Amino acid sequence: MKMMKAMVLEEPKKFVYKDVPVPTINTDEVLIKVKFCGICGSDWGSYNGMYEDEVACLPLITGHEFWGVVEKVGENVTSIKAGDRVAVDICLTCGTCYYCRRGEPLLCEEFSQIGIHVDGAFAEYVKAPANNCYIVPDEIDDHSATFIEPLTACINASRKMNCELGASVAVIGAGLGIIHALLAKLRGAAPVIVIDGQQKRLEMAKNMSADMVIDFTKTPDTVAEIMKITNGVGVDYVIEAVGSSKTYEQAFQMIRRGGKLEAFGICSDDDFAKLPPAAFVLQEKKIAGSCAGIGHDWEVAISLLQYKRVDPCPLISMIVPLSELEEALNELHDNKDLVKVLVCPEITERILLI
Repeated sequence: MKMMKAMVLEEPKKFVYKDVPVPTINTDEVLIKVKFCGICGSDWGSYNGMYEDEVACLPLITGHEFWGVVEKVGENVTSIKAGDRVAVDICLTCGTCYYCRRGEPLLCEEFSQIGIHVDGAFAEYVKAPANNCYIVPDEIDDHSATFIEPLTACINASRKMNCELGASVAVIGAGLGIIHALLAKLRGAAPVIVIDGQQKRLEMAKNMSADMVIDFTKTPDTVAEIMKITNGVGVDYVIEAVGSSKTYEQAFQMIRRGGKLEAFGICSDDDFAKLPPAAFVLQEKKIAGSCAGIGHDWEVAISLLQYKRVDPCPLISMIVPLSELEEALNELHDNKDLVKVLVCPEITERILLI
């Protein structure tokens, strides 16, 4: 039996770096040698046991923001061959339930995701259905390719938000929120405002996508500041990209009458926001949610990266060996100057980029 190195989350707050069997593929799957896997903000929640459905799946190899090179294909696979660079749609759906047949696969009754509910890419190898794999063009460099999955999630949120030309957009959170802001700008939003409490992140947001930034450590009443910027009206759209009941409550207050809150940040299962029901009726405020990218979102993400409409590389703070995953995860939580950390199973020493 061929073995590989992997980081296994055996229980909340306990990663174990160990040898495990290389995944066995069926006739319709491919085996992928992992090149890079990004650490997602939700990986912190998974690590700490914040999501009940994920805790039930432990022990598990996590890691879902990945790409790699095809090592082996199942006998029924004809669209992909060994040696291809691929990114993987991590969403696994049944295709036959009520929601799948309605064209809403993200709501599938048997919905699961690679690296969240089934073994993922914090390992040397990962397996995936061939139909979920997308060829990564040569024009996309190795580091940018790692952003295909998180970019699909932002694209899905952008589509659900459906921002109009000239609309005002506020984004709470300057991590992946910087990419949300960039997509809003590509859609013609004006102004695009990013809110965060870390100066380096705000500088990055200003350089990459934001017309304005608000540092909540210097301007605690961010709602009042938004109202000032919009002459007391509020913004057309707010994207919450933090995952906190407090910021969700602030976001709802920031949108104008008839405006929309796009819910993106994932809160823990026991975190609830207080929103005034009357505002849904009398002010016609709206909320839309989006949990992931799926299907065509992957082709869109690849095109945006291939043709340089999106350049995510400035977000990368460091690259670490697989063995340092747990350490890096804690560093990301404690050091907010770090934005995106990539894990590379092929290196033995970390690479600092900031």
